[in-house]
Amino acid sequence: MNASKEFKEAYFNYIGSITLPVDVVEMCSHQGDCTEDIKACLQMPEIKKELEDIDPEQLRKELDEYGAWDNEELSNHQDNLERILWIAAGDISDITCT
Repeated sequence: MNASKEFKEAYFNYIGSITLPVDVVEMCSHQGDCTEDIKACLQMPEIKKELEDIDPEQLRKELDEYGAWDNEELSNHQDNLERILWIAAGDISDITCT
């Protein structure tokens, strides 16, 4: 990732940590629907690279802990990547805003 950007990390139980540029955090964690922003960020090479090694099964376990999605919903890895990016951005935003 680009050394001139500021980065923050979100930590998880099953998938380790996700490191995101602050501008991506701001883009993916805001009031209102973040869906299109999340999808756009997932197309960024640096975000693709950050998330590419996440094991699908471990990611399902991680998201299952939230209790917000059923097994059928958690069966789509791409949707799960969107979810974890949104969660990571929100966690980082919560930490940096407090």
